[in-house]
Amino acid sequence: MPLADVSNTFLEESAAKVRSKPVPWEAYQRAGLITVEDLGLIKRVDRQPRARIESVLMSDGQTYANLYLMLLKKLVRVDPLQYLLVMASDALTDHPERLALFQGSSKSDPDLPYGPLSRTLETQDEFARLKALQIVTALLSSEPSSLQSQHIRSFLSTITVSLQGSQNARDVGVQCLGSLLPRAEVRKAVWKIDELIQGLIQAANSNVSPQLTYQAVYCLWLLSFDTSIAQAINKKYDIIPAFIKIAKIAVKEKVIRVIIATFRNMVTKAPAENLPAMLVAESLPLVKNLSTRKYSDEEVIDDLDFLRDELARNFESLSTYDEYASELESGRLSWSPVHESETFWKENSSKLNDNDYEKLKILLRIIRTAEDSVVLAVAIHDIGQYIKYSGKGRRAVNDLGGKTRIMELMSHADPDVQFQSLVTVQRLVSHSWMS
Repeated sequence: MPLADVSNTFLEESAAKVRSKPVPWEAYQRAGLITVEDLGLIKRVDRQPRARIESVLMSDGQTYANLYLMLLKKLVRVDPLQYLLVMASDALTDHPERLALFQGSSKSDPDLPYGPLSRTLETQDEFARLKALQIVTALLSSEPSSLQSQHIRSFLSTITVSLQGSQNARDVGVQCLGSLLPRAEVRKAVWKIDELIQGLIQAANSNVSPQLTYQAVYCLWLLSFDTSIAQAINKKYDIIPAFIKIAKIAVKEKVIRVIIATFRNMVTKAPAENLPAMLVAESLPLVKNLSTRKYSDEEVIDDLDFLRDELARNFESLSTYDEYASELESGRLSWSPVHESETFWKENSSKLNDNDYEKLKILLRIIRTAEDSVVLAVAIHDIGQYIKYSGKGRRAVNDLGGKTRIMELMSHADPDVQFQSLVTVQRLVSHSWMS
């Protein structure tokens, strides 16, 4: 990856200031922190014109790659750290072939190149940390073989912190992550870090800038190329309704393009898990609406046509219970007609007993964790309908500990939640399960 692929105004402006600010290298030499030889090498390039530095690197590139990394390992003060990172970055800018020189530094010291850079990733100085992250990203992306787990851990730990930090930190973090997610081992490692994925989703929804939204969704798109991730990501993080919300207000074509591309991946790699959820989230009307627009990228049109056809075909075959089950899985319950249909509950209440009461357990989890009053009211109503029409209803809800929580919700601030709780408690304590 060329270093310039990760760009940020803060990094560029800060680097310019670092280049113009003198570092007291003679004082470091007198203090024994660097050698006379180190000082001599630094003087050859310190605050010199770009053409002069390039001439030196052409003949002694490996020497300077080793020098910058060894001094990063020795020194701890912010000023020399910033300077060395800028000099290393300058050496690599427009010269991706020099990445091999930095990787080759391991021949002189096995702790290089990643040891001192990984330690710099933990510094409190934001510029030094982000500059080191930019360099590490370039080095890791150019590794010819699988990445070592400790290097992935260090990189992803910094990304996770960056996504919770300043706007500049988030901007650089998502760009760096996007550069490495094409590697399967990085995708698998990211999937294990809940805080990181939550950070990506928050960045996508932040409305800070279209570019940050695009970069965050781009990372999630790259994750969706892994089949196991495509199967689980919506169930775990509810990204389908989140992406639909973003697409509805997106102005930039590239944001829509990457959202639709993500949906196509999810449908292609995990249709059973994602198509019902997309239909419940009303993605078909969105896709139809987006299909009426003009796009400069023909791939967007192709992806929209694919999604429209798949969603329409599955909409026709989706049973009422399938639709209900998908809504239940999403946790986003609303007063759709199915909930208040007595016919639906007469025909389907027993299905909540299947797979060791899987769907009933979801309803009970919702009433324990949901904060939205409508979601709570609908879930309690559904439990009441289940008790009314299923012969096992009252006992199953009691055995699974639902009665206590429903009684607690009788004192909820929302009157509809109170009413639904009262009706359901009456059914729980009634002698006649059909009452």
